[in-house]
Amino acid sequence: MLQISQLKLPVTHTESQLEKKLLKILKISRKDLKYYRIRKKSLDARKKPELYYVYTVDFETEDDRRIIRNLKGKVREVSEPLYKAPEHGAVRLTGRPVIIGSGPAGLFCAYLLAEEGYHPLVIERGAPVRERKTDVERFWETGALDPESNVQFGEGGAGTFSDGKLNTLVKDREGRNRFVLETFVHFGAPEDILWEQKPHIGTDILIDVVEAMRRKIIEMGGEFRFHSKVTDIASEEKSIVINGGEKIYAGAAVLAIGHSARDTFQMLYDRGFDMEAKSFAVGVRVEHPQELIDENMYGQGNRRNLPAASYKLTEKLTNGRGVYTFCMCPGGYVVNASSEPGRLAVNGMSYHGRAGENANSAVIVTVTPQDYGSDHPLAGVQFQRDLEERAWKEGKGCVPVQRFGDFSRNKATEKLGRIKPNIKGHYTLANVRNIFPEGLSEFLQQGIEAMDRKIRGFADADVLLSGVESRTSSPVRISRDNEFKSSIPWIYPCGEGAGYAGGITSAAMDGLKVAEAIIREYRPE
Repeated sequence: MLQISQLKLPVTHTESQLEKKLLKILKISRKDLKYYRIRKKSLDARKKPELYYVYTVDFETEDDRRIIRNLKGKVREVSEPLYKAPEHGAVRLTGRPVIIGSGPAGLFCAYLLAEEGYHPLVIERGAPVRERKTDVERFWETGALDPESNVQFGEGGAGTFSDGKLNTLVKDREGRNRFVLETFVHFGAPEDILWEQKPHIGTDILIDVVEAMRRKIIEMGGEFRFHSKVTDIASEEKSIVINGGEKIYAGAAVLAIGHSARDTFQMLYDRGFDMEAKSFAVGVRVEHPQELIDENMYGQGNRRNLPAASYKLTEKLTNGRGVYTFCMCPGGYVVNASSEPGRLAVNGMSYHGRAGENANSAVIVTVTPQDYGSDHPLAGVQFQRDLEERAWKEGKGCVPVQRFGDFSRNKATEKLGRIKPNIKGHYTLANVRNIFPEGLSEFLQQGIEAMDRKIRGFADADVLLSGVESRTSSPVRISRDNEFKSSIPWIYPCGEGAGYAGGITSAAMDGLKVAEAIIREYRPE
């Protein structure tokens, strides 16, 4: 297969115009083009108001050798790694593998094991995804939190109620990334996630995809048990304890528990698992009118049929601290993402259409064990909880919201300006700065002010901040060896909660890696 890059066309182009441009550059007729597909599509907005889509295209012709000779340096031969599960090991797996958690890591781990005939059992503390959706929407409407079924817990994991972003920086020589994306498409995600530079699914579609994957895993011999929280581990018996009573024997168990399973982290620590505190990041959600972001990214009046614009910003302060944006949600909503009574956390969410009036993203600063003041493995968990308790008190149980101008003056907001909040859940005007130690508040203020040099209006006085964004990644890493085993060798830490991923795609890929490790060692029962 051959590949050509830097095919540039106006954003108003049609599919036939892309094909015509490819044929023109290759100097062949349509009958000589056997096959082509878009490998990558990105937007070039460097010379506003002229905007272009830039394509990388894979193709085959009737005479690839001639194309290579004639276009030397412009085309290259490529071979795509075809993802393949490893050969089954020789050791018989006594008892089915148990997957603890049904977020992307657990779901893809279970999917591959089911495909290979291992009949996994998936244990999920929360609800099936549609029941969970009802629970979440009830919480946003009434404030009645279900600690086991919420934005953090339940089928699909925390990423289900987000933007469904699928970009990752993980290097992939084995084809896992492509396998994950193709699997999502197979189960109902839009096909353009295979080539868009910043692919996303959206919460509304992701719910259907997750449900379809579960049905297929069951069809292949897997099983799901919801409302089943792992409350203990009987190491010598190779069993896990569910809901404080029932024991389930596990030939192998995968810990895909997600970044917010704080009670499970404590149980694992009490049972002697080797684990350590890790750095993560905290901050605020910042809301701007989507129109402002579009004009900065595309130029005034250039939105037309383009998608809602996104951004990614990083700033290094004079003291060496980094402040950066994270999980940007074009045309999205800030959501109350709490999972514990008396504590409040926020996140961002978009539907597939990204049609909301505001853009939002997290603006965050990295915190380390030095900031916690302790090297205890669970010190980061306590740091998060302390911030979330302050957020709860500041908002009296509602999401606290503040104008940036008031945040800069350390003054509670009493009246909104031009920008109105797009928030799922109840909110109240407050002083978000009170949530943070003063040093972190100052870092966030300086970072937002510096970002205004890149996006005009980013630090406008009416820009809205809400808090606290505390669940950016796991505050804990559960140690595992080169065979993906923990200090208890029949248990495999996996995904974002265990400290080995950072987003939907990387978590799904880690789930595949752990499944591969089980497959390499064991044959099905």
